[in-house]
Amino acid sequence: MNEATEPIFLIDSNILIYAYDRTDAQKHKIAKELLEKCWKQQAKYAVSTQNLAEFFINITKKVPNPLSIEEAEEIVHDIINHRYWIIFSYTASTLQQAITIQKTYRKPFWDALLAATMKENNIFHVYTENAKDFEGYKNIVVINLFEKGKKE
Repeated sequence: MNEATEPIFLIDSNILIYAYDRTDAQKHKIAKELLEKCWKQQAKYAVSTQNLAEFFINITKKVPNPLSIEEAEEIVHDIINHRYWIIFSYTASTLQQAITIQKTYRKPFWDALLAATMKENNIFHVYTENAKDFEGYKNIVVINLFEKGKKE
């Protein structure tokens, strides 16, 4: 990996969920293979604390076969403590920027907050299933891993 030329991708919550939820076998396989690159120190990925919180709630409560709180806690802990995961959080300033984005572009608040957090941390690429969540944001490149022909 050439860190000077390779962009850092944010891993959206839905990709994290698919990597650990086996309900959709094909999406699970694709997401798991993507994250393996980070776990094997072949790529650095970014994730916000918002993504980790969304992952935790969804993987323990909202998927058909939820993980235990302890299993999800261990995954979050491992991500936070692995040197190839870049973890960032939003600030009061980011929150204000997200409100402005929501009002101006009529975006859902949580998507606006994530986009503002990415911008504040110079992250301009995202792997997600929900490309529409990032439509209209300048300088954000969206890759939907699950579209035909879009495999990393």
